[in-house]
Amino acid sequence: MNRTLGRFTGRGWTRGLGAALCVLFAASARGGTTTVEIEGGGAWFSRNDVRIPGDDGTEFDMLDLTGTGPDLYARLCLSHAFNDRHLIRLTAAPLEVEGDGRLSDPTRFAGEEFAPDVATRGTYRFNTFRLTYRRTFRPEDGWEWGVGGALLVRDAEIQLEQGPLSASDSNVGVVPLLHLYASRPLTGQLAAAADFEGLASPQGRALDLALTLRYRPHRDWDVAAGYRTLEGGADNDSVYTFAWIHYAMLSVTRRF
Repeated sequence: MNRTLGRFTGRGWTRGLGAALCVLFAASARGGTTTVEIEGGGAWFSRNDVRIPGDDGTEFDMLDLTGTGPDLYARLCLSHAFNDRHLIRLTAAPLEVEGDGRLSDPTRFAGEEFAPDVATRGTYRFNTFRLTYRRTFRPEDGWEWGVGGALLVRDAEIQLEQGPLSASDSNVGVVPLLHLYASRPLTGQLAAAADFEGLASPQGRALDLALTLRYRPHRDWDVAAGYRTLEGGADNDSVYTFAWIHYAMLSVTRRF
C-alpha cells in the first residue's frame, strides 16, 4: 500500500492558486504581517466508505484496498494580518492514497462491475485549497477569539482498477465553511490553540479541527505540535462517500 502527499491537477487549480496568491501579495504591499506555515506529520484513516452512484451503486470500504496508514502528509498555509483584528489565510492541503486489496462482494462502481476476491487497486484523492478570512477579538482575560468564513475548493477522485478494467469518479467543487479560532497563553512563550473550519447540511459535511500547543522561541518563529481531524463527505443520488482522517501534526511558522 502506498501513500503520497497528493498532487493538484487541472488548469483551474493553477488559476485559483495564482489569484489567491495575488490577493496575499496585494495585501502584503499594504502593510501588516505575512506568515508562512509548513505543517506535516502522520495521517491515518478510521473510515472511508464509498458508493457511486449514490442511489444504486454498491457500498464498499475503501480501506480494504488502501489500508488505514499512518503515513506522511504535508500542508502549506500563507496568511496576512492587516492589523491585530483582520487576517486572510490561504491553505493548500493535498492528500492521495492508493493500495492493492480485494473487494469482499460484487461491486457496481461508476458504471462498471468489479468482481470479489480479485486483486484490485484503489486510489483515493482529496486535495483541498482554502481561502479564509478571520476577525479577531482580544478581550482582557487573555483569550484570543476569532470568527470568519472560508471558501474550500476540492479536487477529489476515487478510482478502482482490476486488470484491464478501470473506473473513476472525480469532482471539483466549491464549498463555503464557517471558521472559528481560539487561543490561550499558558506561559510567556507557550499557548494552546484550536482552529476549526466546517459546515454541515443534509447533503453532506466538511469538518476540519486542529488542537495545538504553540511555542514561540523567537518573535519571528513559532513551532507547534498537536492533533488534527478531518471528517466529511457527500450523500446524494450521484455519490455517497464519507471519510474520517486523523493527523499527528508538527508545524513551523515564519513571520515577515
